[in-house]
Amino acid sequence: MSAMIDIIVLGAAAGGGFPQWNSNADGCRRARSGDPAALPRTQASIAISGDGRHWFIVNASPDLRTQINQTPALHPQEGLRSTPIAGVILTGGEVDTIAGLLTLRERQPLTLLATDAVLETLDANPVFEALNRQVVTRTQLPLEQDVALHLVDGTPAGLGIRAFVVPGKVPLYAERGPDPAAIVENGETIGLEITDGTRRVCFIPGCARMTDALRQRLSGADLVFFDGTLWVDDEMLRAGIGEKTGQRMGHMSLMGEGGTFEAFRDLDIGRKILIHINNSNPVLLSDSAERQQANAQGWDVAHDGMRITL
Repeated sequence: MSAMIDIIVLGAAAGGGFPQWNSNADGCRRARSGDPAALPRTQASIAISGDGRHWFIVNASPDLRTQINQTPALHPQEGLRSTPIAGVILTGGEVDTIAGLLTLRERQPLTLLATDAVLETLDANPVFEALNRQVVTRTQLPLEQDVALHLVDGTPAGLGIRAFVVPGKVPLYAERGPDPAAIVENGETIGLEITDGTRRVCFIPGCARMTDALRQRLSGADLVFFDGTLWVDDEMLRAGIGEKTGQRMGHMSLMGEGGTFEAFRDLDIGRKILIHINNSNPVLLSDSAERQQANAQGWDVAHDGMRITL
């Protein structure tokens, strides 16, 4: 079979999903009512495959069970118990990226790949021992090294990944010290390059700012999934639904000086897709002026079930 990168968006929203369970804001009300211009979205995750049959989940969101059930490609295919999911790759230690691991505790052989920092977070919390280490192999994901993915039986999966540092912050539950929300570039937040040897996809669901190194890495990519959390930095303050800016949460905003649209304007990228979108961001609404503006800037907006094959 020829090389390929098959991608399914399992979830496109930021933490809390869309609609968020306790939000009575207009967008969430529209999503809850079944408005076709306000499609519900679960929390951010994608599945990747090199053959369209065996899959690796990138980030185990709290919605993982729902995401698996609504994605036929991830359903058991043989025997009484089985899965086409070969492993899970984590890009950070936030609740939004690790809580779904507990869904996978049914003694199903899998490989779990994460950086040292994230593995230490899991090791420090005994609840994650529900993923029996004799069944779920925890594998350190090095930074800036090419890693070939393999199925549980050791067969090459046809994909390679490379983890790289992006500006971000420590998880909310780990904030400490005089500057708990400091933006750091130490591996707390990473992006992934995914390749089949020919094509290249970058997955960056969280990023606090653009850097020259990141621009160079993204240039020439066939596809980039990028942090679309907020439309403007003080969006939640303006709406009266939160006290934090995007920067305080470790996320770039789409609009404004230093925003995503500006940062990507001159980059040569095949396709650009926003993911990890907060429920307050009007770009989620297909009939909004913000959605039209994003499209005019060359961006698509991810939705659950979106499938892309390169």
